[in-house]
Amino acid sequence: MLIGMTTDTPARLLQLLSLLQTPREWPGSKLAERLGVSRRTIRRDIDRLRELGYPVQATKGPEGGYRLVAGKALPPLVLDDEEAVAIVVGLRAGAGHAVEGVEEASVRALAKLEQVLPARLRHRVAALQAATTPLTSGDGPSIAPETLIVIATTVAGRERLRFAYRDKDGSESRRLTEPHRLVSAGRRWYLVAYDLDRADWRTFRVDRVSAPFATGVRFAPRELPTGSATEYLRRSLHRQQETYAFEVRFAAPAERVAARVPMSVGVPEDDGQGGCVLRGVSGDPMEWLTVRLVLTGYEFTVCEPEELGACAKELGRRLSRAAGLTTQTPPSRLLRH
Repeated sequence: MLIGMTTDTPARLLQLLSLLQTPREWPGSKLAERLGVSRRTIRRDIDRLRELGYPVQATKGPEGGYRLVAGKALPPLVLDDEEAVAIVVGLRAGAGHAVEGVEEASVRALAKLEQVLPARLRHRVAALQAATTPLTSGDGPSIAPETLIVIATTVAGRERLRFAYRDKDGSESRRLTEPHRLVSAGRRWYLVAYDLDRADWRTFRVDRVSAPFATGVRFAPRELPTGSATEYLRRSLHRQQETYAFEVRFAAPAERVAARVPMSVGVPEDDGQGGCVLRGVSGDPMEWLTVRLVLTGYEFTVCEPEELGACAKELGRRLSRAAGLTTQTPPSRLLRH
């Protein structure tokens, strides 16, 4: 297809760049034909692209050919409508469900694309989002991509952010913050920000954020108490973690139990009567700890806390029902020594 003579050099450069970004080699004559210009003009335009940092490689031969190769830095990309829609839909799906591995850079890219996306493509993206249902594991909360976009934009622009926040106990509050960084941890997103009303640094779970609003007020960045936002989040989560002390007595020597219990759970000590005592402090769910204790294969008795004992009883009832056993079945027949 012959494109009419393009006298607008910037427009022609964009058309040329769009052709070169396809994974193929273009003979100079073919490029000249597609753009409706001379081969000499193509050579000048190639030189201009190189000056702009695009690594265009030329091959020798009767025809000669051009193709875009990998360079030292990523130059700006030219996307057609289908490519732009595909990228935005993919980024929105990944960001909205906090897929592990989709980091802050992906959200920044999404914010940039959304900012320049033409209205006609916005409608196509919205239609695709409404017509598709992603298959997710359900391990993490869903987040509106618009929320991440607003937050990422204020982080990049050092702009104060106001939003509604729901604490873990369900209480609602309004927050005015100086956003520092978005951090992806597992299947959750967190915002590390300076809370102006509380005059201190805070971490916020983004799935509990609603109605984010960029105030337009700029701020000078503050220095975090720790070296990085990731480290601050790690320490913050550690402080918030609820822990409990436990004590369990096993009817087996410490040496045997230790071989089947991770050191992170605790180190058993012999009780002088052929058994051992396991003490520790855990922040894991009690069901998880109970299962770990059962997997040792040795009989045990929960000394404290009462909640752990109740959890063990309930888990035992569930396992008995699953196996079709009665509550009178001796425990020794359920455990393997």
